[in-house]
Amino acid sequence: MAKGWYVRGLVCAGVGVALASCQTPTEGLKIGTLLPATGDLASVGQDMLNAPPLVVETVNACGGVNGRPVTLIQEDDQTQPTAGAAAMTKLVEVDRVAGVVGSFASSVSTAAVDIGVRGKVPLVSPGSTSPVFTARAKKGDFQGYWFRTAPSDVYQAQALAALAQKRNLKRVNTVVINNDYGVGFEQAFVQTFTQVGGTVGNRAKPTRYDPNATALETEAKAAFAGRPQGVAAVLYAETGALLLKSAYEQGLAQGTQVLLTDGVQSEEFVQSVGKTPAGTYILAGALGTVPGADGPALAQFNELWQGKFGRPPGPYAPHAWDAAALLILAAQAAGTNTGEALASKLRQVSAGPGEPVTDVCQGLALLRESKRINYQGASGTVDFDEYGDVVGSYDVWQVTPAGKIVTIDQVKPLGASSPTPPPTSSP
Repeated sequence: MAKGWYVRGLVCAGVGVALASCQTPTEGLKIGTLLPATGDLASVGQDMLNAPPLVVETVNACGGVNGRPVTLIQEDDQTQPTAGAAAMTKLVEVDRVAGVVGSFASSVSTAAVDIGVRGKVPLVSPGSTSPVFTARAKKGDFQGYWFRTAPSDVYQAQALAALAQKRNLKRVNTVVINNDYGVGFEQAFVQTFTQVGGTVGNRAKPTRYDPNATALETEAKAAFAGRPQGVAAVLYAETGALLLKSAYEQGLAQGTQVLLTDGVQSEEFVQSVGKTPAGTYILAGALGTVPGADGPALAQFNELWQGKFGRPPGPYAPHAWDAAALLILAAQAAGTNTGEALASKLRQVSAGPGEPVTDVCQGLALLRESKRINYQGASGTVDFDEYGDVVGSYDVWQVTPAGKIVTIDQVKPLGASSPTPPPTSSP
């Protein structure tokens, strides 16, 4: 970070004002994004990067917020906690944004959220799904500055367990990236799958791999040990490709159903794992779950996206759209552009009493008339609870022999309600 930028942030802090509050009500709203343009989740992150600019473009075309255009500042978190923390510090202390869309990786959000809390800048993540955030929110760690438009992995773990049960898999091993996302998911999956009668073969010695690993032969062997019927693999794309390719090359994966999750739902990932000598893709037949998008605003979002990019949106693009839209609506509801004000209004515009709206410009128009709204998003109804969480639905996706990803089903999380999130380790 340039020294001059850092000094600018300290000057603001030195006068006894919260960093985010340096933005005065007469300034235009500034929001930031903290998303993976590069690194292990870049292949999944591309459409998330496109969504907030589309929101800002739409909003500025219909009058902006609090009488001024919205400014968007985008930062690449590189799918790395250290880089994410540095970028978040810049957004808060230098750019003085009032809210941030991000991050995607739970490990990056873990590094960034405390910076946001200190600076009174709310984060709205479109995909950090680790259960650790709910546990920390319950302890009061976030002081109301953490939200996410994607549901906790407690729910997705229940959905993956439901998929395993639906496929009549009785004996499953797990392998996960050793960070908040992977370990939290693993523990919730094991809890749910065993509760419904399944057996996790490596439960006593779970297979967890280093996020910075460059070779994963040993971990691949451990993950597929004992010839389980299935392997629930909670991975990031670059390292996950190494692991699954190694499992194939060692002859371990034949006859085993690979169960994947949202972190690797991309055809680029399938291609990076590679092909068999017969020319089919190694991952052909692999199944996965991903938080679905089924919100009241989805159809109009898809139409807008198709018109802009000429193709359907990718995973988590609706969640990123909703995250940016809610920050913008919260600022208009507050009538001022500080982080503190945005945080105080996010639940009100997402889940409070008010007129249901699916169009962000319609919502802004009503708020300008001092009316209350209840935003109904593209990803879902996005009703934030007291811990900043939402509940969602899950799509089932499959890899075809030609390496394409197709949605084949939907699955509901097992259990009527969420269990208490299990403890999870940090990366």
